[in-house]
Amino acid sequence: MQKTEEEALKALDLASYAGHILLENGAEISRVEETMERITKHFGVSSSDFFVLSNGIFSTAATGFAKVEFIPFKGAQLERVAAVNQLSRDIERGLLGLDEARARLDNIRKSRSKSRLHQIIGSAVGAGAFCIIFGGGLLDAAASFVVGAILWLFVSTISAPYLSKFVGNIAGSALATALCIIFHRVGFGVNLGNMIIGALIPLIPGVPFTNGIRDIANEDYLAGATRLLDALLVFFCIAAGAVVVFKVDSWIEGSMMTLLHGASTDLFTSGLLCQALAAFIGTIGFSVLFGVPTKCYLQTGICATIGWMLYLVLLHYTPLGVAVSTAFATMLVVLVSRFFASRFRTPAIIFLITGIFPMVPGGGLFWTSYYLASNQFHPALDAGFMAFKVTVAIVFGIVLMSELPGRLFKSSKSK
Repeated sequence: MQKTEEEALKALDLASYAGHILLENGAEISRVEETMERITKHFGVSSSDFFVLSNGIFSTAATGFAKVEFIPFKGAQLERVAAVNQLSRDIERGLLGLDEARARLDNIRKSRSKSRLHQIIGSAVGAGAFCIIFGGGLLDAAASFVVGAILWLFVSTISAPYLSKFVGNIAGSALATALCIIFHRVGFGVNLGNMIIGALIPLIPGVPFTNGIRDIANEDYLAGATRLLDALLVFFCIAAGAVVVFKVDSWIEGSMMTLLHGASTDLFTSGLLCQALAAFIGTIGFSVLFGVPTKCYLQTGICATIGWMLYLVLLHYTPLGVAVSTAFATMLVVLVSRFFASRFRTPAIIFLITGIFPMVPGGGLFWTSYYLASNQFHPALDAGFMAFKVTVAIVFGIVLMSELPGRLFKSSKSK
């Protein structure tokens, strides 16, 4: 085999390896394909074809290279996505050869995730802060903080290593719901609904949900639909775990299924300043769980806070309603995400996933499931329809703003 053919095969294998790391760590389909094409093009391989699905990559080339890989999603580690993105830029600028790039990819894949302690703290902070976002008081937030920490200890030590994704989410949701019920009964927390929703937020599949929408916006309909379906199934598993606990409790106590009447709003924590702080702090907490690069924590908090503030202002001071307010807030988050991506030369998905997280309708799906389980069909229909409208609003906001040309932002290369 001639040397040029050997180099072409090495370049194709390098591109496939980069795509593998991106896909298993939460990158959107378009970024995987773009990165693989950028690498092969730089090394002079122009006859390559890549077909990327939500959990697989098909790579072929005229040189005889053919590779099919099944790549399960291992959990969001957006720091690795950013690192591979930067590596592809360095290759494009001629700073790395094939062997150097391969060695760097090995280091990226072997890089350690956030420590378990940091993840537990991130889950606790995110749960407590998002309890406030959804209307909980300070005592409710404190209870959600404690449950969020215990929940992620369970996820990291039992659920992730030993249980399937669906069983793990059901078990985690059941654990968090049971703890909230116990805390509420001993007086640690006032509004049980807010406590539970805050505690369950760390389980919400924000990365598959957002990437599914991004894939649809990029006309990758099959991958987008698959990821959205995966996120929806996780939502239902979370709701199922909570409902199981409610059912068991109702058999024991005879009252739990009628105790909840929707989320309440605490007067103190509902102020804009308190909401802004909760959105900022809570988003940084979840940035730890998503494996966001440490240098981007501040920007993710700012992005989410700006979007959440616009949502609240539009909801409370205009007649637009929840869905339309969500759509406008999502548009702003996308714009800020693309600006930060250009300014800090980091993939926009890092800021987008965290930025829209406060608006993901996890609470709506929880209430839908709860009302169905307690035979309250009209409230269930209302809650389910509202969650659907919010989802459509987020999709609309992301799709519309994603169509804006990259030249409107300072440097489209970093998106």
